[in-house]
Amino acid sequence: MGRRVREKNCDRCTQQSSIFYRVQQDDTKTWVFICPACWKVVSQNNPLYIYGGTWKAKKP
Repeated sequence: MGRRVREKNCDRCTQQSSIFYRVQQDDTKTWVFICPACWKVVSQNNPLYIYGGTWKAKKP
């Protein structure tokens, strides 16, 4: 039985990716999934940034 590939879009830029990071990025404390490109921007010099895990399209 093959592994299923899941699809998801970045909550910040709406692009599809196979890896997302679950983060809080502002004082709303809302968890969002962001792609690696957006993660580089959001995580830099942001005192409100909190990492909450990695989501992968292919489950091991």
